[in-house]
Amino acid sequence: MRIILVGLGALGQGLLTHLEAQQGRLLDQYGLRIKIVAALDSRGAVVQTSGVDPGALLRAKRSPGGLSTFQPRFRPGRRALEIIHTVEADTIVEVTPTNIVDGEPALSHIRGALKAGRHVATANKGPIVLAMDHLSDLAREHGVFLRFSGTVGGGTPMLDLARLSLRGEPITEIAGILNGTTNYILTRMAEGLEFDAALGEAKRLGYAEANPAYDIEGTDAAIKLTLLANWVMGAHLHVTDVSTQGMKGVTHADVERARAQGRVVKLVARFDGKRASVGPELLARDDALNVAGSLNAITYSTENVGPITLIGKGAGGPQTAAALLRDLIDIHLRSK
Repeated sequence: MRIILVGLGALGQGLLTHLEAQQGRLLDQYGLRIKIVAALDSRGAVVQTSGVDPGALLRAKRSPGGLSTFQPRFRPGRRALEIIHTVEADTIVEVTPTNIVDGEPALSHIRGALKAGRHVATANKGPIVLAMDHLSDLAREHGVFLRFSGTVGGGTPMLDLARLSLRGEPITEIAGILNGTTNYILTRMAEGLEFDAALGEAKRLGYAEANPAYDIEGTDAAIKLTLLANWVMGAHLHVTDVSTQGMKGVTHADVERARAQGRVVKLVARFDGKRASVGPELLARDDALNVAGSLNAITYSTENVGPITLIGKGAGGPQTAAALLRDLIDIHLRSK
């Protein structure tokens, strides 16, 4: 499989790390030999049609000079769409930064790749939440695959569980802890910290960004819920359809009152086929969604099997990069 890797941030570098470590296993178990024919960041592209060693590419990216040290294959200023349309490849891996306003530039990259007859694997939530139906139609029209299992749950296969392992089983409701940052903060508040102290700790540990509003206000969870509802239950939601409260108003006193009642406060995302919401809820201590720290969890309520809960790490470069690799394997096996 010849791939073009668009984006060399944490996810792109995480994928390179996996590819370097697992080349032998991928070939032995799946008959998959991945050849990186081009890789791009904001400064330019490395192009080598015979394939670039992932370890060498990773070392160049992490060096003081970045990709420019990868001579003579570095091409400064090259743009992704140009490379997508001029370099022969089977699959595009799109992992540029997420933009939920208009999905760009990832939306154009993915659309251009699909129209060019290239498979796409991405962990970029922006284009998928904004244009899932359009992009899925494009993939079908051009006979290629679009995979995005890393957009929800990081490396934990929340989307795949529903669409693959639960084939034929009607799902009636989705409920989940979909944001690790807020879950970590609420866990630490239940252990005695005030909100500001818990948030500061989350920032120091790398769970929260310098500006954590995206997480605290519930926006990230609302995006993921929209993706889940649309992909798993065939809804046609926009993020603005999700009633989103966030956790900014949750106080230490609220958490203490919940504890006195034998309950916990969690930021829960729910969709029952009609209403989508993200907001603080009181859960019983033995509720399957009562997970600690930065863990994520999702419960699918089904007609015949009952509730099924999946728990795992919901973020992180190595974890989400593992989802990208899983998608590449799926594309390889399905395109044989």
